Amino acid sequence: MADFSTVARPYAKAVFAIARDSDDLGAWSDGLHAAAAVVSDAGAKTFLARPALRAQQRADFVRSILADTSAGGVFGSAAGNNLLAILSENGRLAALAEIAIQFDKLKALAENKIGVKLVSASEVDAAQVDTIAQALQRRLGRAVELEVEIDPELVGGAVVRADDMVIDGSVRSRLQRLAGSLIG
Repeated sequence: MADFSTVARPYAKAVFAIARDSDDLGAWSDGLHAAAAVVSDAGAKTFLARPALRAQQRADFVRSILADTSAGGVFGSAAGNNLLAILSENGRLAALAEIAIQFDKLKALAENKIGVKLVSASEVDAAQVDTIAQALQRRLGRAVELEVEIDPELVGGAVVRADDMVIDGSVRSRLQRLAGSLIG
């Protein structure tokens, strides 16, 4: 898949400004993710790739699928219609997934929240999750939305990822460092 991060940035910022001004960040986030799911569907990709389709027909196709979903309100609005039309005219409907990701980052920043992923080698009980979330909140100075994932390949310990920060306390990484120092 192409890297749409640079292409998506101005779209995400523009949509964020519209959503913030209308106090509708949650609906736009949900709508962008729904639209991204539509354009990434294999059947939709095949249909949208048809050379005979005009840009407006591509935008109308995506809008028609979203019409009966919770995203229908967002993409039924003038701003939503314009977004789909512009993306379609520029051949960038496939960038919707990255636009949604970048929009969510702007939303989290505005709400002073940060998404954190805790990858653990084994189950983490609710008390441990709460303790970790509170510690991260103090360290990062933002509300933490903690997602927990289990990866037995870590052997033991855990890895915490928040934006560009990674705290790797896994046994696997310690073993890799030890092996590297023995070989090097």
